[in-house]
Amino acid sequence: MSDENQLPPENLQNLDIRSTPREDMNLVPLDTFRYEFVGKRIWIEFEMPEFTAICPFSDFPDFAVIKLKYVPNERCIELKSLKLYINSFREVKVFHEHVISIILEDFVRACDPIEVEVEGDFHVRGNIKTVVKASFKKDD
Repeated sequence: MSDENQLPPENLQNLDIRSTPREDMNLVPLDTFRYEFVGKRIWIEFEMPEFTAICPFSDFPDFAVIKLKYVPNERCIELKSLKLYINSFREVKVFHEHVISIILEDFVRACDPIEVEVEGDFHVRGNIKTVVKASFKKDD
């Protein structure tokens, strides 16, 4: 076997993929407030059991439980903005793997945490259950 791995072309099924471009997602911005105990390491955990986005292939809804936990640096996420942000995915056509990366990027950009973990536990579709995890840790 050669050292170069040649991948086959993608989308061999010729499916009509219609993901929402990032610039057209219209996600509600995440808001923050000052963390008064900078330097005191705490974990803050959220569970969002009603996450919904749209499958880019079928246009059917995808449901998930999103879990997010983080160690604040100088800012904390304001909960109402997090709720509105998560709910704004309801009209977005996005792959499971991409939505978790988007949430992670937006969260880090909004509050600059010391550490954050995001997990999407997607409901069974077509006999397949998907769990996607992503994390970020600030360099010491």
